[in-house]
Amino acid sequence: MNDRQPKSPKRSKFRTLLLLGFCLFLSSAAWAARQANQAPNIVLIVADDQGYADLACYGGKDILTPNLDRLASEGVRLTQFYVTWPACTPSRGSLLTGRYPQRNGTYDMFRNEAPDYGHTYPPEEYAITWERIGGMDTREILIPALLKERGYVSGIFGKWDLGIHRRFLPIARGFDAFYGFVNTGIDYYTHERYGVPSMYRNNSPTEEDKETYATSLFEREALNFINANKDRPFFLYVPFNAPHNSSNLDPGIRASVQAPQEFIDMYEPDPNEGWRTVTRYGKEAKAPNRSMRRRHFKAAVTCMDQAIGKILNRLEEHQLTDDTIVIFLSDNGGGGGSNNSPLRGGKGRMFEGGVRVPCLIKYPKVIPAGTVSDAFLSTLEIAPTLWQLAGVQSPPQLALDGFNMLPVLQGAAPSKRTSLFWKRRGDLAARVGDWKWVESRGGNGLFDLESDVSESKDLSVSHPDRLKAMRTHFSEWLNQMESAEPRGPFRDY
Repeated sequence: MNDRQPKSPKRSKFRTLLLLGFCLFLSSAAWAARQANQAPNIVLIVADDQGYADLACYGGKDILTPNLDRLASEGVRLTQFYVTWPACTPSRGSLLTGRYPQRNGTYDMFRNEAPDYGHTYPPEEYAITWERIGGMDTREILIPALLKERGYVSGIFGKWDLGIHRRFLPIARGFDAFYGFVNTGIDYYTHERYGVPSMYRNNSPTEEDKETYATSLFEREALNFINANKDRPFFLYVPFNAPHNSSNLDPGIRASVQAPQEFIDMYEPDPNEGWRTVTRYGKEAKAPNRSMRRRHFKAAVTCMDQAIGKILNRLEEHQLTDDTIVIFLSDNGGGGGSNNSPLRGGKGRMFEGGVRVPCLIKYPKVIPAGTVSDAFLSTLEIAPTLWQLAGVQSPPQLALDGFNMLPVLQGAAPSKRTSLFWKRRGDLAARVGDWKWVESRGGNGLFDLESDVSESKDLSVSHPDRLKAMRTHFSEWLNQMESAEPRGPFRDY
């Protein structure tokens, strides 16, 4: 005989509700834990040869950059941000590895010089030139390679510049998708570099979009990538070729920057605009003068700015803004047609105009909106920061030259960076604290950047001890680089 008493309906209902509530609590806690540990999406945007003042938010009064200005208002604007080389290839190598060019082995360009003198390579000759066979050491670890550990999908759409052979291309370096060009510069419409096709889809050459403006192509690919990967963590790298000059053997194109007419028409023509006569390849030719080149340069920047705005809007459409860190910078100082004021010099120079660049970073969960940081930072910090944000550890044997800069961007800690060094062949420079030393073909000097950001007052004579100390710091750094495990392709080992 079963003498158990039947359960009270009220009591049974209460237990059911209690159990349901407990399950909901566990589910909610698990969801909160997943959210707290969720790796952010990463959008890294790089302009090519954009000057320090070629954004309104950096003081540019003659240029339209509403979307980059919006990025600044929604994040942090960095005023003392540096690259590791005053031109593209080594600068980009450091950006993606967190290592000095002298440590990662890519401390010069993978480019052919003969087109500068009017030579067009036939295919078989081009196939064995340095521009074709050079590339970053395959032992180097790039940002996307480690992000895979956290399930990231990575795409690059734009300028690669770290090697053309398959072992050097993005797909072999951790990226899952690549559409862009492999050389240092192209014609914006033909996508050729001095007559040689340069566009690739993943590992294969392509001319599928020939005659379409390059910025529009990279915008299209970036938007499609976001659409396809909105439900998983992604790393989107968009290195535009704008506003680099156009790599065409025609002096009338090469001496300027190509831009769609609708963007050129946004700017009033300067009364001084016109054509100048240049001598190229032993012949006289017509090329845009400085005023015309400046208008076309600004048009290319504004077109790129519009593309960046569409990328930001697409993140918002998919409700990804709060979970995405967006970084924008220029790969080096401004080139022809740029405005680097108040900095001295530009691309290729060791002065501030060649190595100090605009940088904007937005991450709503972490970085206060509308802030300005004067912290001393560099591209060496980007890879370590992104890896830490994603929750991955770099291999212990990997010597990094940067650090996680997130606490600095939050305003919670001072920058750990106290020095930075540059070497381009015989051109040398160092910044230690607020002191800057330059010894180069373009000029020499010792400068106090705190009071002289334009590097106009050489203090070498009045501060000989400081000059000696700067040279000592540089020598110690160079010894450290030379004692590091050697990397190709330039090192002898």
